Parts: sequence; structure tokens; C-alpha cells
Amino acid sequence: MKTIHLINRPEGTPSLNDFKFVEEEKPTPKEGELLLKTLYVSVDPYIRGRMRDTASYIAPLELNAPMESQLVAEVIESKNSNFFKGDFVTGMLKWKEFQTVPGTGVNKVDKNKAPLSAYLGVLGLTGVTAYLGLEKIGDLKEGETLLVSGADGAVGSIVGQIGKIKGCKVIGIAGSDEKINRIKTKFGFDGGINYKTTQNISNDIANSCPDGIDVYFDNVGGEILDAALANMNKFGRVINCGAISIYNESEIPMGPRVEGTLIKKSIRMQGFTVRDYVKDFGPAIKQIADWMQEGKITYSETIVEGFDNIPQAFLDLFEGKNHGKMVVKV
Repeated sequence: MKTIHLINRPEGTPSLNDFKFVEEEKPTPKEGELLLKTLYVSVDPYIRGRMRDTASYIAPLELNAPMESQLVAEVIESKNSNFFKGDFVTGMLKWKEFQTVPGTGVNKVDKNKAPLSAYLGVLGLTGVTAYLGLEKIGDLKEGETLLVSGADGAVGSIVGQIGKIKGCKVIGIAGSDEKINRIKTKFGFDGGINYKTTQNISNDIANSCPDGIDVYFDNVGGEILDAALANMNKFGRVINCGAISIYNESEIPMGPRVEGTLIKKSIRMQGFTVRDYVKDFGPAIKQIADWMQEGKITYSETIVEGFDNIPQAFLDLFEGKNHGKMVVKV
């Protein structure tokens, strides 16, 4: 069987040369373990941070060892009384075609309630991130204006839909006219800004949000964050969920000093890491599932096929080649 190792800690943008395919013998489960066959692999921007050997909210990936992310897998053989052959599970697992795990490291998912890939997206960490970021920091109120960057992405598209459910005006920022059209027609955003063609992002935000921004859900950081801050209302809230615009920078670029704006407008700006709220995952997933059943939330996926294409799918995230959740079907 094949597994994918990290062999370099990239400087700047990662490349295929940072990964290596390694052949291993297919494992056999011991007592209490499961043998899993990988079905779907989640590739996410946060993995770029784990490729660095620096302290963070999650341990760095080891060199010359398998990559890992959220996976959906099928139980091929079980030596654990809590699982049966044919069960489907999700968890933080290795980029391997097959692997053994203890039964405590994975959770069952039901393919009859939703497509299996959805458990890596709207019914997985993606949906939970959108919901809890707004719930814990955003404190959305009916009638407010919500601005979302990365609006056509996995998290941003769910954020916008929750904003509409809450009765807010929602404006999205994305990187193509096709994406802007999709967030308005499929996800119900009230408007959108193409950051790649705008002549002045701050002015375009001001024109799209004439009453100012009450909540900004930030997935990109950088100059777009600077422009959003310039248009925040008093007592505005900024959720710093991601900063994909600077993930590949070897040195963090200097932007405007924000402290004056934060003080003058009494803005709350807070970093958000979904793993800080594990105890809230269950209720969050249930609420999202209920909204899906009611037809209030839909989702998009970009599904790439083939185990060998996992590294390239990951790299494509930084080119904006995905709409919605990027998933590899093995």
C-alpha cells in the first residue's frame, strides 16, 4: 500500500517536491484495533502551518513521516467490539491507503443521513468552524451587516448562509466573477467583491456595506483584513479564523497599525481555533444538520479523484482552484 510522507519543510509556497510516496506493507489490526481503508481525504489551508517546525495550537508534522488530516474511512476488519466491518468513521488520520487505529480515535458516521464526503465539510470541522466562530465571537444580531472573506470557500460559504438565517445583510469577498456569482445565487449572499479585479478594496467594501460592518469573518488576513477594519462600525467584532494570504510568506508583511482603530471604535478582534470548543461540536453539527433538512443550508465540494493526487489538491488550495470544500476521493 502507499502512504505520503512530508520530506521537506518548505520555505514559501510548498511544492510536490516536499512530499514522497512510500510503499508499506498493509497492516494487520491487533486486539482493540480497527483496519481502515481510506475513502475521502480533507485537504485544508491550516496544514501549511503544520509543515513548519514551530509551536502552534496543533503539533507540527514530523519529517519523513506520514502527512495527516481529517479522513473518512471504511472499517475493513474490526477487533474492537464497538465497531463492525462495514462501518464508516472519521478522524484525524494518516495519508495512507490502509491503516490500523484504536477504536478511541475515530467516530462513526452514517452514509444514509448525508454523503460521506459531507462529514469532512459541512457536517465536519468546516461547518463547526463556521457555526462556532459566529456563535462564540461574532454574536450576530438581526439586521447587522456581516462581511466574509474567502466567501466561496469551505468555511466562508457556510458562514454566509448562517448570517442570512440570522437575518443579517451578508457581503462576500472572493477571487473570481464566477465565485461571486455562485455566492449570490447558490448561497444567498446579498453582494460580493472580486478582490482580484478591484481597484480599491476598501472603497468597494464601503460601497457594498454603506451602513458599515458589524461582524467580519476573516479567512484570509493581509490587505483585505486591513480594508475591512477601516470599514468597521463601533462595537464591531472581527473573527480571525484564517490567514491564507500570508501562510506561504517567509516573513510576515507589515500592514497598518490597528490599535488606533480598535480603540476608537471599541472593536473586538479575536483569534478563533475550533479545537478550543470540542465540547460544543455535537450541538453545532446537530443544528447544521437541522438547517440542511429544512433547506436553509447547502454546500459545495471540489472532489479530486485518486490517492496520488492528494498533494496536488492541497497545493491547489493556494491557487484558489477549489469552490467550497476540497476533498480527495481515494
